[in-house]
Amino acid sequence: MNASSDQDRSGEEALPSPPADDGPGLFGDAPSPVVSNPSALMEKAAPYRVLARKYRPTTFDDLIGQDTTVRILRNAFALGRVAHAFMLTGVRGVGKTTTARIIARALNCTGPDGQGGPTADPCGVCPNCVAILADRHPDVMEMDAASRTGVDDVREIIDSTRFRPIQGRMKVFIIDEVHMLSRNAFNALLKTLEEPPSQVTFIFATTELRKVPVTVLSRCQTFDLRRVPQDMLAAHFGRVAAAEGVAFAPDALALIARAADGSVRDGLSLLDQAIAQGTLDGEGQGDAAPIDATLVSGMLGQADRGMVFDLLDAVLAGRPDQALTITDEVFARGADLGVMLADVLDLIHSVSRLKAVPNLRDSADMPQMERERCLAIAERVSVPVLGRTWQMLLKGQGEVEHAPDRRQAAEMVLIRMCYVADLPPPGDLVRQVLDGATGGATAQVTAPASLPQPSAGGAQAAAPRPAVAQDVTGGITGGATSGGPLQGGPTGGASLRMVANGGVRVDAVAADPADPMTAAPATPVPAIPAAPQLRTWREVVAFVSGRDAMLHGHLRHSTHLVAFAAPEIRIRVEAAAMAGLARRLETLLRAETGDPSWKIRTCEDEGEATLAEQGAEIIQLHRADAASHPLVKAVMAAFPSARLGQVTDHALDDYGLPPEEIIPAMLAPDLEFAPLDAELVDEDDLPTDD
Repeated sequence: MNASSDQDRSGEEALPSPPADDGPGLFGDAPSPVVSNPSALMEKAAPYRVLARKYRPTTFDDLIGQDTTVRILRNAFALGRVAHAFMLTGVRGVGKTTTARIIARALNCTGPDGQGGPTADPCGVCPNCVAILADRHPDVMEMDAASRTGVDDVREIIDSTRFRPIQGRMKVFIIDEVHMLSRNAFNALLKTLEEPPSQVTFIFATTELRKVPVTVLSRCQTFDLRRVPQDMLAAHFGRVAAAEGVAFAPDALALIARAADGSVRDGLSLLDQAIAQGTLDGEGQGDAAPIDATLVSGMLGQADRGMVFDLLDAVLAGRPDQALTITDEVFARGADLGVMLADVLDLIHSVSRLKAVPNLRDSADMPQMERERCLAIAERVSVPVLGRTWQMLLKGQGEVEHAPDRRQAAEMVLIRMCYVADLPPPGDLVRQVLDGATGGATAQVTAPASLPQPSAGGAQAAAPRPAVAQDVTGGITGGATSGGPLQGGPTGGASLRMVANGGVRVDAVAADPADPMTAAPATPVPAIPAAPQLRTWREVVAFVSGRDAMLHGHLRHSTHLVAFAAPEIRIRVEAAAMAGLARRLETLLRAETGDPSWKIRTCEDEGEATLAEQGAEIIQLHRADAASHPLVKAVMAAFPSARLGQVTDHALDDYGLPPEEIIPAMLAPDLEFAPLDAELVDEDDLPTDD
């Protein structure tokens, strides 16, 4: 990487110096002083090059974190299977444009002797390599698609592909941010991209691959440049800092690597800024102390990493005084409290990952100090508590962004989290209530050990507060008062009390036979749920709706009822219905109702209309009634272009039908129905009692 800068400097030294002028100036001024070393003056006047440009990779070996891409490209050059079009994608700063320039050098390198061919290891000294490194090669053209998006810009490229290279072996067109091209520009490029001349190579770079048309992607070899891991970034930044003669503490480099978020260019920019800030204060130079994490965190507007851990510990332990003390110190240092909450979110995510994936405990992506503290938190905090803290912080971060005072909003979020930190999840609360009530003992639910607990005699009972009654299903139903009995226990009673810092005390009261309020009832016999009574075809279809959506749709739209005499049903199924409908319905009814006597028979009789057809007919009748209403007629006459909308009748059910009238068996015990094939009998032929 230093070679590139040395080559540039050597190129500058090779330039001829202007001739000295010993005579007077054009306007009679004194002669200019003769410079004995023009190259030193030129080097002194040269502008500063930022680290991201100074240490830009020049070979495939210099690329970090892109092993897969480098291996494929090396093998392609070794086998002579280099594609005519490449698509490089990835986040900003991972090396897309740099990789494109390395490919261009590899295609045009001629070697030190000028006789070499395409190689994955360009020499860097041949005229083509030197010209490409200096961005002045006539056959390597870069275009920024963000500023040149039209068809005319693409036509210039297409026209230039017709001519052979001027100096190099291949013409290389590098189009950066290619997703910014217009659709017409992409279409104009398609034919040339599919069958370019043999001496032309296209290299595209983009951060938004999904915005590139599929027709373009299918004509290119796509390489996804990955985010660089944090440990690899920190090591690379350490080498760059050592080359610059500046010393950094490992924690400081880890902070810069984390802030870079996988981008080498972003990290080098932050490193450049940290060097400027640290060396100005006398740190990192010579025997001075290295630039530490405190200076870097202040530069990034972040809280110290140790303070973020302390803040999370205080929140999870329910200590608002300690949490607010930490925020005061962070605010005094000039850090943004919104960024501090984001750091706490990041820690919760890291702890949750450690609990979910134990193998991460030996990963090198996290510094040793952070890994040890995250493991300590993971061992004492459960996943439900971490999930609840994550949700509250996520919501609180949005509140901070929209609050008029960010500090006040952040502190209110932390106070709220501290006061719910020791509250158990509803499921644990129900479980402990039930266990304590059945055992006749006292169940204590997660109250802080440092706080005074109510004594056995109730001398230190907490002040009355609204309490909640816990349903046996785990839901919070409300309605009880502090210190009152908790209804719904299987035996005896339970007292629910609120204690300091949001804790909950649940006391299970033993049953007293003399007290009718606490007397234990007889052990209830578990009720066996009765089988559902399906009395009509519509009830059968509604019963299926919550169990088999596809079957329900076919029963509603493609099935005609012929006869219903539960548990036997006769239906006619349309040809477009699903195969095996009758068998599927019979199996479902037998399994869900527990009655094996259900029988579904199919026949070819006409039967009734489907439920969907009946509902549509009712809707049409309602529309006709509404259209014939005098008021509607008057409105239509006044507004000829008006149309009658949907007519809604809330008395109809989900199928658009009126409620069914079912005669209970107890109201007509002697009522019998004739068989379906019985013949009609006149009233005069009926037998009489005479």
